[in-house]
Amino acid sequence: MIRKSRVLVAVSAVLALGVTAACGGGDSDSDSNNSNASAPEFNGGLTKVFNPSDKKGGTIRMANEGDWDTLDPGETYYGYSWNFLRLYGRSLLTYKVEAGPAGNELTPDLAEGLGTPSDGGKTWTYKIRPGIKYEDGTVIKSADVKYAVLRSVDKETFPNGPAYFEQFLNLPEGYKGPYKSKGVNTDSAITTPDDTTIVFHLKQAFSGFDYMAALSQTVPVPEAKDKGAQYKQHVISSGPYMFDQNNAGKNFSLKRNPNWDQATDPVRKALPDRYEVALNVNADDIDNRLISGDLDVHVTGTGVQPAALGRVVGDPAIKAQTDNPYVSRLWYTSIVGTVAPFDKIECRQAVEYAADKVGYQTAYGGPLSGGDVATTLMPPNIPGYQKFDLYPSPEGKGDAAKAKELLTACGQPNGFETNIAYRAERPKEKATAESLQQSLAKVGIKLTLKPFPQGDYFAQYAGNPPYVKANKLGLVVNGWGSDWNDGFGFLSQIVDSRVIRETGGSSNASVRDPEVDKMLDAAILNQDAKAREGQWAAIDKKVMEDAYILPGIYAKSLLIRPKTLTNVFVSASYNMYDYTALGVA
Repeated sequence: MIRKSRVLVAVSAVLALGVTAACGGGDSDSDSNNSNASAPEFNGGLTKVFNPSDKKGGTIRMANEGDWDTLDPGETYYGYSWNFLRLYGRSLLTYKVEAGPAGNELTPDLAEGLGTPSDGGKTWTYKIRPGIKYEDGTVIKSADVKYAVLRSVDKETFPNGPAYFEQFLNLPEGYKGPYKSKGVNTDSAITTPDDTTIVFHLKQAFSGFDYMAALSQTVPVPEAKDKGAQYKQHVISSGPYMFDQNNAGKNFSLKRNPNWDQATDPVRKALPDRYEVALNVNADDIDNRLISGDLDVHVTGTGVQPAALGRVVGDPAIKAQTDNPYVSRLWYTSIVGTVAPFDKIECRQAVEYAADKVGYQTAYGGPLSGGDVATTLMPPNIPGYQKFDLYPSPEGKGDAAKAKELLTACGQPNGFETNIAYRAERPKEKATAESLQQSLAKVGIKLTLKPFPQGDYFAQYAGNPPYVKANKLGLVVNGWGSDWNDGFGFLSQIVDSRVIRETGGSSNASVRDPEVDKMLDAAILNQDAKAREGQWAAIDKKVMEDAYILPGIYAKSLLIRPKTLTNVFVSASYNMYDYTALGVA
């Protein structure tokens, strides 16, 4: 493995430091003057606002090691994109812009308040704040939110986005969105009694619908300005910033929206004048530029790469400019049952035993910048997590004897060949694929590495079932962060077989078990929260028994805190810096 020696040195340095992330309540004193700038402090952005200030002006410089999946709020499905999107789009609800645990709480955004349930939780009503305008001065109406949600269910046009609304809304049979089902009456699913009221009608009660109202798919879209798949080239802003330039695959920039009114927006302060985002920038170069101060934010929020880790943790001055949050995310590898011989459970289980989990952890930079070795799907900070290990191995480095026994049972005593997919722009994923290549080779499983672009990874490649099968992508390096902080928000979009889309864009790349689907449906209907948590744990265990997912690590990240910015803190909901709070020093 190319970076192995460098990573091991860095990990040894980290272990010697014995660093543990801080946690607890936050200080949201953002009214302080920046002349009282905070002194550099390790984890200084976890429990309080670092460098609080209300100063306006300046430009925030960001970089992405790959391309955006899409800027369209109806389709984007990366956590960093949802974080960033709040700069130019306002969903019905959002999360509080506060440090500490409060950042995980829902708060009204486009809506005046949280949803009002009726009909036993099958109907949810929201009132929209009056007078909010798009960038062109047009007043936003409830019909625009209805249109935005309905267009998002068209998974042929928008393959990447989550599938909650098509699962829960009482849509007409066969409805495919306003382009393909033009003129179809959708009042069975969403009604707008007046310009400031929107009512959602569900097929079954769902007590967590407010979380769906916080999805980017509820950001309003004016039908007259919609251009379908091309809308992403210039999304019409409902937030404090609007697009200035958008050069696909290279960069884009935001400038102030002159029709945004602070009086209608209790969430955002909109301090900078401008955001500039560079795309397809080498990940190691991003780290170097963050350290030098030539760049402000690594927008994907995945943290320091292994190449820079030793330098960052070994220099007290640089280490003092970092934050080390736990993340509600699992880094894992999908084991695809539609690619032979993984259609046989014993072959999948052989991978579970053969994998070197310590090598997986090392690929992500070790315990500090990577996280803890995982044996389940749900991380420990998700309600319903239960600790278990169905595939134990000595010191977590794999059990070759047990793996070979299972290979014999599945008719592959000498092993077999398959391909492993990963995102080309992510050094940690390449290192993961290389680590698995080494550990699985010990039992005769030969892996060929297949890198694919981040922006289309799920739409065209790893999340496109026909492509996966045709190109024998038996293993898919993957990662998942909770859509919201409970078992359903974490599990449903990666284990429910009904979210798999043959046209591409599937967040679930491997789990196809009707029993798991039934278990999810039963858990949703359970009104007892504690009992429901037990059901999430049972689903976790069932998927692990099926061996469709190889858990790698429960994620942590080591974020380089921008020394040029103000109001810096880690959002509890996005597990990275809150982009709506930032200002320029």
